Amino acid sequence: MNFIALNNQPRLLIEADLQPVQGARFQPTGFPDLGAAEFDGPNGQRMLLVESAQSMANRLEEVCWDKVADDWTPALKGLPLVRVMDSAGKPLTNSVLESHRLNSPYILEGKDKTVFDMLKAELANMEQGMVNIRQLAEVVFRLDTNALLHGLFLAKKELAGGRLRLPRVLSAFIEAEDIRVAQSGGVKNDSVNPSGDTGKGFGNVPFSRTEYTAPKITAFFNLDLAQLRGFGLSDAARDLLVAVALFKIRRLLRDGLRLRTACDLEVRGIRVTRPESFALPELDALEAALPALIQVASASFAGVTTVRYPG
Repeated sequence: MNFIALNNQPRLLIEADLQPVQGARFQPTGFPDLGAAEFDGPNGQRMLLVESAQSMANRLEEVCWDKVADDWTPALKGLPLVRVMDSAGKPLTNSVLESHRLNSPYILEGKDKTVFDMLKAELANMEQGMVNIRQLAEVVFRLDTNALLHGLFLAKKELAGGRLRLPRVLSAFIEAEDIRVAQSGGVKNDSVNPSGDTGKGFGNVPFSRTEYTAPKITAFFNLDLAQLRGFGLSDAARDLLVAVALFKIRRLLRDGLRLRTACDLEVRGIRVTRPESFALPELDALEAALPALIQVASASFAGVTTVRYPG
């Protein structure tokens, strides 16, 4: 991997043009008490948030994990993480899949204080004064390297008063431009008792459905290179993190765009908008390079840390 073109650049910005795999309609993400997030764009066109930054962060994690094997996807094997086992010694969850990563209650709130005590001991000098971001990044890189890309907030008052935060290095979202509403509906039929109590699941229930069409759907990716350099990690560590971030983007665009039953997208084109001189590596090249990058950085890893959470 040659990342020379990224030296001294504040951001790596990537855009991917998307379209529905079939037909023209798609279903966006929805929010409680709001529904679909429509808004007016700067040119007056109606815009739509198809997938939020929070959801995309989780999807970028999911493409890293082989759910059948319950392990990293082959290209990422060797990265450190925290596994949570139940009282019977069976896998319960882990820091890659948990919404709050190392701040998961299954990692920090159980009777097993392995990770909590480790963090408290290694970050004890931050109880007062400014948070040392470089020291925090070094600890997180060792325990759960991937969390540096995703971002982390250790919201525990016992850990530096709940001030330990690492903003996302890799962020993403999907927007649609010049949208049109496609209304439809249907009926949940009950052939046995059509007029039954619908509150109990009986009876015929008509419903409406709101989908959208758009001439332009775009996925945006932002890799914060300035923040990554600010962690003060070694060149090998930075190269690894950049490669993992690009792997996530490439893998999501290839395998992870079935966002919902009625929102199955595919890539029409992909481009780097900043810096334009950077050639985005293909997925197979990233998969081939990552094992060696992981091996070089492995001396700084804690490996697999295990905690028990009785359920």
